[in-house]
Amino acid sequence: MPPLITLFVACYNEAGNIEGTLDVIRAACAQAGITYEVVIIDDASTDGSPEIIQRYMSAHPEMPIRLHLNPKNMGLGENFGEAAFMGLGEYYRLVCGDNVEPVETLVKIFREIGKADLILSYRPEDVEGKAFGRKILSGLYTRIVNCLSGYNIHYYNGLPVFRRYDVMRWNPNSHGFGFQADLITRLLDRGATYIEVPTTAHERNDGKPKAINFRNLCSVAHSLLNIFIRRLSKFVYGHS
Repeated sequence: MPPLITLFVACYNEAGNIEGTLDVIRAACAQAGITYEVVIIDDASTDGSPEIIQRYMSAHPEMPIRLHLNPKNMGLGENFGEAAFMGLGEYYRLVCGDNVEPVETLVKIFREIGKADLILSYRPEDVEGKAFGRKILSGLYTRIVNCLSGYNIHYYNGLPVFRRYDVMRWNPNSHGFGFQADLITRLLDRGATYIEVPTTAHERNDGKPKAINFRNLCSVAHSLLNIFIRRLSKFVYGHS
């Protein structure tokens, strides 16, 4: 039987975090009592991450893991869409390889699966260790997306649970972190149901955050433009 959920683990130079990420997934799925599979895409890491993952797979043969190695860096958004086609689960979720989500957060999210088309998570309190500037940017981004889309979502980068078919059918052509807001608003435009779940997270233990760079900023701008165009199309033509 296909698993309930496919978990896409994004890995790019996460040698110090990837084992912890997989440990959290294994513990959370066991505690939630769900069937799952893990699809890891290593996005051309140069720090030995693939070798660490392969050793982990050998040490845990009971864990359903598939590893795909990109010959060159493709970006998170493109890998997100590709991994959906590699999976078999009814539901689908990204788990970043930086190990910032504790077991209890994933368990809380997994227990909501089946209650709506989208399970959206948000953090009602500040993330421990998160820089003040990043908090300001995150809040501003959410307000801009809500203004352009007409929705009132708490947070757009909280790694939602999607139906895997929806990701394959509607995944936007975006390479960076902006793809999540684009996909969420697109599905809401099409009548998808959703629930929002408050969760907790912490900053990565090893390495620096990779979200704020020129390519991801371009991706965010691209996604915001897509959201605006769909809103305008809905106003003019009655559909997006």
